[in-house]
Amino acid sequence: MSVYRQIATALCLGGIGLSLYAFYIEIRKTNDPSYRAACDISERMSCSRVLTSRWGRGFGLFKSDSLFNIPDSLFALIYYCLSLILNRSYTSKTIARLRVFLSIITNLGSIYLGYILYFVLHDLCLVCCGMYVLNFIIFICNWKLLTMTKASKHKQKKKQ
Repeated sequence: MSVYRQIATALCLGGIGLSLYAFYIEIRKTNDPSYRAACDISERMSCSRVLTSRWGRGFGLFKSDSLFNIPDSLFALIYYCLSLILNRSYTSKTIARLRVFLSIITNLGSIYLGYILYFVLHDLCLVCCGMYVLNFIIFICNWKLLTMTKASKHKQKKKQ
């Protein structure tokens, strides 16, 4: 197995852990306003404040009665689980392209949420930033795996 595949697998597992923790923080803070998460370091470094904000559900884009107005951490959890499954499955050019496409969409979401985090909420969420970094590294791994798949297919054609 490729080192990029191993790294992506480990990062997806880390992303699943961070997503679950973010979901736990949101649920816990919603049910207990006095709850203080381990990543609530100061007024300007508060994961729970970010995760329970308007932008912590449905990316702040969907109305409260929308099917997509779920915690952003659940979107992330779905992405990491799907990426893990795709990463562990047979590698074809189509699957490699799908992994890259999902990584691009996820990183665009990370850029959007990072902008909201810094310029709108004026906060720093360590869990969120951790996921943004994971997303970017997963993208790099997926891109490398795609290029390796293309190179492998090209070598096979030359042998024939």
